[in-house]
Amino acid sequence: MNWVRFGKWSTALKVLPVALAAVALKYGLHLLGWEVISLSPLFSGLLAATIFLIGFLISGVLTDYKESEKLPGEIAVSLEAIADDATHLYRARQLAPARELLARVCELSDAIRFWFFGTVPSPELFDRLIGLNDSFVALDASAPPNMLVRMKQEQSALRRVLIRVQTVRETSFVAPAYAIAEIAATLVIVGFLLARIDPFYESLFFVGLIAFLFTYLIALIRDLDNPFEYGRDGSTSVDEVSLKPLEDAIARLRARLDGLP
Repeated sequence: MNWVRFGKWSTALKVLPVALAAVALKYGLHLLGWEVISLSPLFSGLLAATIFLIGFLISGVLTDYKESEKLPGEIAVSLEAIADDATHLYRARQLAPARELLARVCELSDAIRFWFFGTVPSPELFDRLIGLNDSFVALDASAPPNMLVRMKQEQSALRRVLIRVQTVRETSFVAPAYAIAEIAATLVIVGFLLARIDPFYESLFFVGLIAFLFTYLIALIRDLDNPFEYGRDGSTSVDEVSLKPLEDAIARLRARLDGLP
């Protein structure tokens, strides 16, 4: 099912069946007489520990997520900075390699966009980035040295940001912390399933609520842990980092290249 169309409710709808299944299971255990645990202060301690672990995970992934929000904009800035100098060189001195460099930057920007969607592999993307060096060599004898230095610096900054994006996509935030949070959440839910709570309808409510909240939070953390998990068809969801700064830059770069004589 395409959950993207549900917007901010997509995660809630994904985990809702888990909560309903927990309520149904609680009802079945009640009919079978398998509610063998009595509520005690230990439940409060286990519940508090689980909330603490989940809060630790959320604070960690949110820090990375806020940093990741800046990365598409930084990529756009570096691309347009190189394009600015290439455009200036072409308009001021009619240097053909400058126009070629601008065309390479446009192709690189498109490749970066498709790389985010998983249709361009990382080796090909970095080969395109390295390919800018050919244009720099062609401009070496005729372009001002300070411009070449500035463009090389932007190329290095672009490489740094792309490697950071790749690292965020391929690594998970403290995997053992995920494991202990999931174990603790499962134990709390199982405890409520087997606990005797009177009146019975209140137990159904609390079991459904606890199962929904814990499952939702863990699913949300996993989504936030990879803020660049776009669909190969170009689809995005509300919990992914927006690529609009990059897409706007691509449009401006194309317009700039088409506007050259």
